[in-house]
Amino acid sequence: MSKDVLIETRARIGHITLNRPDALHALNTGMCRDMLSALKGWSSDTDIELVLIDHAEGSRGFCAGGDIRMLARSGAADGAEARAFFADEYRLNTAIHNFPKPFVALMDGVTMGGGVGLSVHGSHRIATERTLFAMPETGIGLFPDVGGGWFLPRLEGELGTWLALTGARLKGTDVVAAGVASHFVPSGSVADLRSDLINASSPSEELDGILAKYVEPVDVGSFAQHADTINSCFAHDRAEDILEALQGNGSEWAREQAGLLKTKSPRTVKVALRQLREGRAFDLFEDNMINEYRIGCRQVASTDFIEGVRAVIIDKDHDPKWDPSSLEAISDETVDGVFAPLPDGEELSF
Repeated sequence: MSKDVLIETRARIGHITLNRPDALHALNTGMCRDMLSALKGWSSDTDIELVLIDHAEGSRGFCAGGDIRMLARSGAADGAEARAFFADEYRLNTAIHNFPKPFVALMDGVTMGGGVGLSVHGSHRIATERTLFAMPETGIGLFPDVGGGWFLPRLEGELGTWLALTGARLKGTDVVAAGVASHFVPSGSVADLRSDLINASSPSEELDGILAKYVEPVDVGSFAQHADTINSCFAHDRAEDILEALQGNGSEWAREQAGLLKTKSPRTVKVALRQLREGRAFDLFEDNMINEYRIGCRQVASTDFIEGVRAVIIDKDHDPKWDPSSLEAISDETVDGVFAPLPDGEELSF
């Protein structure tokens, strides 16, 4: 078992602790496989009533995402290692979504990309004032995966479309107000909350009462003042129309979003928009993840992803050269190819 994730049984709780502090607990293949194996066992173990996932103390991240450098190296080669990672990660996301018992995620810190996939599909998602949520993938030429096609379009209005295309960040109580997290607890109370759960004689039955001791109410999100703009401008099914609507809206905030959108990979913006529109129509979570696996296998080998990782992760000049460089230059046929079924025997299975 990898030392990057600590897995143990504590009383009637299955406890997962992310343990890569130097990488803000970013996921690798071994971590995904270990967590998936644990969840499969705990799912039918009558001695386990609840699963708790958190991160090792002393770092500011719950989980900052996946191993982006590995994905880029693999994508630039044969892509095999990247495909293996996506398969394990997406099966883990699915296991969390389908887990038959309470699944409590303590999102006390940076929660991005893969970290969102570890938390947002669970039954109880605890944010604190330290929580920083984002799906920033359009800025590196990837796409908002780990079930983003499922949960983002199911947020209120077009909030998920705005978050996916612009990579906008939500902090603290806004994460709850958006529906990404289910509860807000001050970070200073997290240790006591964890202790109460572990020491409970029946944690599943006592969960609501324990949470009630620490949960604080949340007001409307700071983004609510822009809800009308979000819902009108991001409702279009063509990325070009979204950008045009933002530019013609007249508000400073809309112009800022348009400017932000124009810095993202045009290919990824179009892919992400279609991903969310298709994901909204799926009835089964598994169908969404099969769709995302198709996208992932192709996006990871795209020139935009390789360039995005160079600009943001490696050289850190934050000046990616997207190719093509405009939304108009990305054809429908190019996007269709990203979503096409994979060859026989290569589709994601569960």
